[in-house]
Amino acid sequence: MATRYIPLWTRFAPAPGVRGFATLQGFEAITRGILISVFPLEMYRALQDAQTVSQVYFMIGITSLLAGLMVPWLNRFLPRRWMYTTGASLYVIGSSIAILGGTETIMFALLCNTLATVITFVCFNAYVLDYIARSDLGRAESMRMFYSALGWTMGPVLGVTLMALWRPAPFVVAGISALCMLSVFWSMRLGNGKLISRARAPAPNPLAFLGRFFAQPRLIAGWLFAVIRSCGWWVYVVYLPIFAVQSGLGEATGGIVLSLTNGTLFLTPLMLRFVQASSIRTAVRFGFFASGTLFILAGVGQWLPWGAVAALMAASFCLILLDVCGGLPFLMAVKPSERTEMSAVYSSFRDVSGILTPGVAWLVLLAAPLPGVFMACGAGLWLAGAIAGRLHPRLGRARIRLPVV
Repeated sequence: MATRYIPLWTRFAPAPGVRGFATLQGFEAITRGILISVFPLEMYRALQDAQTVSQVYFMIGITSLLAGLMVPWLNRFLPRRWMYTTGASLYVIGSSIAILGGTETIMFALLCNTLATVITFVCFNAYVLDYIARSDLGRAESMRMFYSALGWTMGPVLGVTLMALWRPAPFVVAGISALCMLSVFWSMRLGNGKLISRARAPAPNPLAFLGRFFAQPRLIAGWLFAVIRSCGWWVYVVYLPIFAVQSGLGEATGGIVLSLTNGTLFLTPLMLRFVQASSIRTAVRFGFFASGTLFILAGVGQWLPWGAVAALMAASFCLILLDVCGGLPFLMAVKPSERTEMSAVYSSFRDVSGILTPGVAWLVLLAAPLPGVFMACGAGLWLAGAIAGRLHPRLGRARIRLPVV
């Protein structure tokens, strides 16, 4: 009888909603955003060669890909809430390594952060598919990006500024933000996700569900959009700061440009309206073709460094539009019974792009200067735009329900 006097909110956790997930992503944006411009500069300081930096990113990408595919298998032994906790803790460990080890251990710090990103991403997407209705996925994506805007806008310029004042400072801020992110996660009481049905057989090995993925063309197309979009971000985030240093624009240029670009995240609600007013297919095709054109212009205009930087900034605005709508074709095609497995497949786009981008850049840099990487990226974005033309024209629009006679 005593429980009748306990407030309801202490006995029953409120159902997680769009705003809760957006808050969680807001803290992750601070954790990653403040280091996004720091890691490429630290790597370039340590290795002194853009091609060697590409090789390191290539190897880390392979490791991260394998880790992401192992998450569903590990979920058999480690509940999802502890899997997410492990991923968030790796952010803290990576920052600690960078603080205590200095420039010599920056590669290990980058590896920890990359693994943290892929693990938390798999779990986060599975939670979203569990608790957010299919019709609210578009609103969830735009609100997630809106809440992330501050971290991605202030983070890059703050990171390079703090690094100039005291090298460990950005890693300290990132570690504290990761701890706050972990606190928000546990306060949401997400547990291990919703149980769809009782399992009738042991969970498959990490590669068994790839067959079901390859049997669904819509999932393949959605995954390709994510991979190629992420390649665009890889080129922008890693090679733009290096290009700025090589062109004599200064180390701070990369962080400032990234912050200005990420300020566009505050416009994501307006971008969502554009997607809703047109269609997902139209928005996705426009985003890929426009960003590809601008990347190629940046490569052609390499002799005017500030002009190339301006073209890349304009291309990044189109990439943000793709962040709003580019993942929807995949998410809308996932079956409820395959949420965890397909979330693991979808999350692999980060690692595949993390392998593909430095791998292609490595080859390009053997025969061409750094702006050649921008042109190769533009060609890939054009390819994705051509694939987007095969999407259904009414994808994402509300179905018309006929009255029952």
